[in-house]
Amino acid sequence: MVVRRKVDEQLDALHGKKEQGRLGGGQRRIDAQHERGKMTARERIDQLMDEGTFEELDAFVQHRSTEFGLADQKYLGDAVVTGYGKINGRLTFVFSQDFTVFGGSLSEAVGQKICKVMDLAANSGAPMVGLIDSGGARIQEGILSLASYADIFLRNVRSSGVIPQISVILGPAAGGATYSPALTDFIFMVRGMGQMYITGPDVIKSVTGEEVTHEELGGADAHTIKSGVAHFAHDNETDCLQQVRRLLSFLPQNNMEDPPRAVPQDDPGRRDADLLHVVPDSPNMPYDMLEVITRVADDGDFMQVQESFARNMVVGFARMDGRPVGIVGQQPQFMAGVLDIDASSKAARFVRFCDAFNIPLVTFIDVPGFMPGTSQEYGGIIRHGAKLIFAYAEATVPKISVLTRKAYGGAYIVMSSKGLRGDINLAWPTGEIAVMGAEGAVNIVQRGDIAASPQPEALRTRLIQEYQERFMNPYIAAGHGLIDDVIDPADTRPKIIRALEMLENKRETLPQKKHGSIPL
Repeated sequence: MVVRRKVDEQLDALHGKKEQGRLGGGQRRIDAQHERGKMTARERIDQLMDEGTFEELDAFVQHRSTEFGLADQKYLGDAVVTGYGKINGRLTFVFSQDFTVFGGSLSEAVGQKICKVMDLAANSGAPMVGLIDSGGARIQEGILSLASYADIFLRNVRSSGVIPQISVILGPAAGGATYSPALTDFIFMVRGMGQMYITGPDVIKSVTGEEVTHEELGGADAHTIKSGVAHFAHDNETDCLQQVRRLLSFLPQNNMEDPPRAVPQDDPGRRDADLLHVVPDSPNMPYDMLEVITRVADDGDFMQVQESFARNMVVGFARMDGRPVGIVGQQPQFMAGVLDIDASSKAARFVRFCDAFNIPLVTFIDVPGFMPGTSQEYGGIIRHGAKLIFAYAEATVPKISVLTRKAYGGAYIVMSSKGLRGDINLAWPTGEIAVMGAEGAVNIVQRGDIAASPQPEALRTRLIQEYQERFMNPYIAAGHGLIDDVIDPADTRPKIIRALEMLENKRETLPQKKHGSIPL
């Protein structure tokens, strides 16, 4: 009985300590967190993970600092909750910064907790999700807190392309703290709540005189619309965390696995006659490429990535007969789908992510060329466009493309062309492949004849029509094997699915090397 009583006392003490740890910085600070409209670190984990699956690690760790009166201010777990559980039934690791403890600041102990869970994620081959809400490095610990950031960055880099890494910005992330999210694969942000910036508004005002609010400088809209640093923006934490779960449903656990195939509900042989009417008769009229994508994808489900940034380019995830695929395509509704600096970088990064994690690529092409102008040339359009070439040429996953309307000049080559090892290249009858548009070509090639003609405009019109009939169709490219098939648009979905089935066991390797030198 004495032994039993002692065990019960120990268990009571354990439960008491764990309950104390669950309070983080105390009820008063939890209430303050709720008054700001924010969840606590543990509430966020409960929203993210499958119910009842979270297992906490290092719940009893405390900071070791004795400076500045910190010896008397210790909290179980310090300023981060770490552990593992399941999302959609699959193992996932998480750390959630606790703003109720020293503003979520990074101490040596916090850094060690985060590094431990990151190592476990990498060694277990499972995704890593970081829930960010932190005032930055803990000033009282000086260089030890800064060194902890370096330890985290190293693990971000070593895990890149090995396991999916996702950052969710649910509070401040300033200075060096921004670079861990920047090194991960996807960044989610909540409007009015999450902010990222290297230097804050006060510093900017003192140095440049410019006045800007925290939200204007580093809020969700700033980074999903202007900078392109973040990939997703949501209005509240619950929606944001649910979309993290949705994203993970498309991704494999690690780079050695295939993406998870869902049980298809949509007929793989489904034809869609309405696709015949999506592309306008006029080559200069816009249309919505999202309509093409959603009509082809399983159940019309498409998770767009970086929806608000570089809107002339569309990237995201869908399923084809249950198989996750990465979608890349021009958006003629914005800037006629032209390739510019931002669109090239956006697509290149997405292509490389899909290739790293064995996700097949489906590309929808309607591109008039690269954006002309001094701002693009001075901004390095050559270098940024080369990123997209590099990404497609390097990718060894199945690559299927569909030419819906036009592909002119170097932009044709860039978009998963046969020359860049595209596996299956399809075209609609409306597809056009040429060095440039008919009008530009005629104005250059037959400029002398037009100038000498007594009726130059009539001749120009006739020559443009002749050029279109002779050269502006997909059959010339198909005749040279650069297009594998010209298809009825209604058959786009079944054609892609059959190609994916054929390429399911594709094996392709690159020359032995440490890594390529992508033109960053």
